[in-house]
Amino acid sequence: MEKIIQTAGRNQLGEFAPEFAHYNDDVLFGENWNNQDIDVKTRSVITVVALMSSGITDSSLVYHLKNAKAHGVTQKEIAAIITHVAFYAGWPKGWAVFNLAKEVWEVNEGDLP
Repeated sequence: MEKIIQTAGRNQLGEFAPEFAHYNDDVLFGENWNNQDIDVKTRSVITVVALMSSGITDSSLVYHLKNAKAHGVTQKEIAAIITHVAFYAGWPKGWAVFNLAKEVWEVNEGDLP
């Protein structure tokens, strides 16, 4: 697996909040995302579900939707994941996340013929 390296914390908050930037880049993404106990595709799905369940529908969710796609989550899989979670986390959250996911995937994108 390719090592995940994150610099967003330092790039966006490094001078203002260097400790937060360190935790974001070195601990959350550096250590946690590179832990081999869960594959990156599964970790990506878990993150999308956690953000959706929390009602987070800002640029961080868009980033993680793109990350899920980059790690092999197909359009059909994300549609099934969002639908499933909507029953537990709330239907309006499902609508919100579908609107973002449609910006990331085309219909049937990533699915085998």
